[in-house]
Amino acid sequence: MTERLPRYRTGDEDLDRRITELLDAAGAGANRDQLFQILVTGVGLAGDDVERLDLKITNAALRELRGAFRVFAPYRSARKVTMFGSARTLPDDPLYAQARQTARLVAAAGWMVVTGAGPGIMAAGMEGAGRDQSMGINIRLPFEQGANEFIAGDPKLVEMKYFFTRKLMLLKESSGFVVLPGGYGTLDEALELLTLMQTGKADPAPVVLLDAANGSYWTAFEHFMRTEVLSRGLVSPEDRVLYRITDDPQEATAEVLGFYRNYHSRRVVGHRMVIRLQAEPTAAELAGLSDEFADICVGGAIEASGPLPAEVADHDDVALPRIVLEFDHIGLGRLRSMIDRLNRLSSAPPARSMTAG
Repeated sequence: MTERLPRYRTGDEDLDRRITELLDAAGAGANRDQLFQILVTGVGLAGDDVERLDLKITNAALRELRGAFRVFAPYRSARKVTMFGSARTLPDDPLYAQARQTARLVAAAGWMVVTGAGPGIMAAGMEGAGRDQSMGINIRLPFEQGANEFIAGDPKLVEMKYFFTRKLMLLKESSGFVVLPGGYGTLDEALELLTLMQTGKADPAPVVLLDAANGSYWTAFEHFMRTEVLSRGLVSPEDRVLYRITDDPQEATAEVLGFYRNYHSRRVVGHRMVIRLQAEPTAAELAGLSDEFADICVGGAIEASGPLPAEVADHDDVALPRIVLEFDHIGLGRLRSMIDRLNRLSSAPPARSMTAG
């Protein structure tokens, strides 16, 4: 049987055939369409007027991502929280203790902690979680030290040259995020994370902005957002639910864990959004959800559903109960509010207790 090739091809039948033969020789089985297109892109670069520097960037980025994917692959099933914060935070700073305690609580609940693997808040997170439940993605810089002592030499450590590939892995693999005060890099990570949530380019997830007790860093951020950003209509009021500010590690941990009390994951299938849950809502609860969130449902009521055919074909958490709706793809803040509401339903599982172990 002749293999059906993707639409994205080289335009040369002989080259396409050779790429297919190369995949055969490499033993490629699953996801051949994606592998084929990756190779088509490489062949295309050979015929483009591309500078050497552009090719070096492409080459290094692809190699870095492949390496990171391989490191994370054994831990795909583990929930992870990424912790951002300043590399300059010293061990005697109250913020260091906040990060360490939060990581300890999250790890005690069975989660892994991912950080940038450097000093400061990154070291605090790994110290709190312990080496076995820590993963690091270090950036190679000429003026800063390498990985911190809590992850150095560990097979769960990734070294990267580029910030953009590093940031992708820090965001892609995690189900929750805790951000402590930091400089340009931390603010960049926090704002990009919120941008991805606001635009639907990232799945909904809990984002906690954690400060020291009675700290002013994030309250100043909130004041700026309210007086300079919200007041000008530059973001919607509903988008404020995308993050939570606290100075309490217990509260930060409860926000991360509580997001998955009932909500499990989502998937878009055609025009419908599927929301997978731990417990099926009652008919009355579904009717209430449909009324409360009618503004983001463009196709009528929110309904209970079995797994859709596309989910069955992909073996995509088919055992879980789910609800479906035709989402407007605009009200991401409202979608986050609906997830919070799903987690508070009387049919939802009880909240998990937290201990530091």
